[in-house]
Amino acid sequence: MATVAFHTLGCKVNHYETEAIWQLFKKEGYEKTDFEKQADVYVINTCTVTNTGDKKSRQVIRRAIRKNPEAVICVTGCYAQTSPGEIMDIPGVDIVVGTQDREKMLGYIEQYREEREPINGVGNIMKTRVYEELDVPAFTDRTRASLKIQEGCNNFCTFCIIPWARGLLRSRKPEDVLAQAKQLTEAGYKEIVLTGIHTGGYGEDMKDYTFADLLRELEKVEGLKRIRISSIEASQITDEVIEVIDQSKKIVNHLHIPLQSGSDTVLKRMRRKYTTEFFAQRLQKLKQALPGLAVTSDVIVGFPGESEEEFLETYKFVAENKFSELHVFPYSKRTGTPASKMKEQVDDEVKHNRVRRLIELSNQLAKEYASHYHEKVLDVIPEERDKETGKLTGYTSNYMRVQFEGSDDLIGKIVKVKVSVPGYPYNEGEFVRIADEHEDVIMA
Repeated sequence: MATVAFHTLGCKVNHYETEAIWQLFKKEGYEKTDFEKQADVYVINTCTVTNTGDKKSRQVIRRAIRKNPEAVICVTGCYAQTSPGEIMDIPGVDIVVGTQDREKMLGYIEQYREEREPINGVGNIMKTRVYEELDVPAFTDRTRASLKIQEGCNNFCTFCIIPWARGLLRSRKPEDVLAQAKQLTEAGYKEIVLTGIHTGGYGEDMKDYTFADLLRELEKVEGLKRIRISSIEASQITDEVIEVIDQSKKIVNHLHIPLQSGSDTVLKRMRRKYTTEFFAQRLQKLKQALPGLAVTSDVIVGFPGESEEEFLETYKFVAENKFSELHVFPYSKRTGTPASKMKEQVDDEVKHNRVRRLIELSNQLAKEYASHYHEKVLDVIPEERDKETGKLTGYTSNYMRVQFEGSDDLIGKIVKVKVSVPGYPYNEGEFVRIADEHEDVIMA
C-alpha cells in the first residue's frame, strides 16, 4: 500500500486543509505515515506570513527530500502560491500546488510518475472567485473540530502578504457549511471552531446573506454544544452579530479580535480600517451585551516608525480595555509588502523590549480575568492529559485553561469543574460531575 506523510506549517486554516488533503489520499487507498519515516509521497503545506515562514518551509522540504530521494515531493500552501518558482528551483521538488486546485494533486502524482517531469500547478489566485470545497468529516484531534467557512481577504494591510497568497474574499455556501457542521456533530464533536482567512467577513461577497445569518442557522444544529469564532475583525462586529451572540446558547463567550496596534497613527500606516475609538466602542457594546466576555487579541510591536509614545498608546489601550490575553509579535519584514520598504525600521532590541513589556501586561491581565472565576463551577471539555502534572486539561467556553484530576473517559465530554486556584497559563480545578446531555452549556 502506498504511504503519504504530511507536514503543516503556519495557521489553523493550513492544519484544516492538510486534513482535507489527507481525505483525498485516503479515498485513493493511501496509508498515512509519520513525516519522520520513509514515505512514498510527502506533502508539505507551507506558510509565507513572514520571511521566516518561507525559510522554515524550505528547510522542511529539503528534509523530506533527504528522507527518501525516491519519494514524490508535493508542496502546497501559501508560500507555494506566492513563490512557486523559488520552490521549483529546489532540486527534488516534483509537484507544486498553491492554495487552490488541491484536488488535482493526486492526478499530478500519477502524471509525474509517468512523465518524471516536475509539475507547477499554481494558477493566478487573484482571478479565483469561487470557494474551493474541501471536506473534512473528522479530525485527528477528537475534541474540537475546525469548520472552514471562507477563504481570502480584501484588506491589503501594509504588513501582510496573505491576499496575494489566498486571493480575494470568497464565502463557502451556507448549505455546505451546515451540512459539514451536522456531519461533525454526528461524528461526536461537541465544539466547532469557525475558521477562515478573514472569518468574520463571511457573506460580504453574497447578496442577501450575512455572518449573523450563518450563526443563527448553526445555532439550530442538534447535538452541537459550542460554537467558537476563531477570529473576527472589529469592523465585522455589527450590532446584528452582537445581538445573535447575546441570544445564542451555543456561541462561546470568547472572541479573538485582532487589534495590531492601539495607536491611531500606527493603525493608519498599517492600513487597518478602524480607529482605536471605534475599536473601544465595539468592545464596550460587546461587554454590555455579554458580561464576562473574554476578548483575546493580536498585537504587532515595532512596526516601522513606531515611536516610544505610539507604543505607550498601545500599552495604555490594552490595559484600559482589559483584554484577557494577547498574542504579541515583533514586526517582521515580509518581502513584497509596502511595510517592508518603509523607512524608520525599528531596531530589534527595541522590538524585543516592547514585546517583553506587553507580554508581562498580558500575563497580569490574564490572571486578573481568571480571578473573577475563583470557586465558580464552569463547563470544561478535557482535551488531553498534561505530560508534566498528569492532570486532565481543557478549556472553558471563555478560553481559560483548566487542569484537574480525572479519568481518561472524560476526554471530549463536557464536564463541570470548580475553579479552586485561578491563574495563568493554568487554572487548577476540581471535577464536580459530567454535564447532562440536555443541560444548557454554562457560559462562564
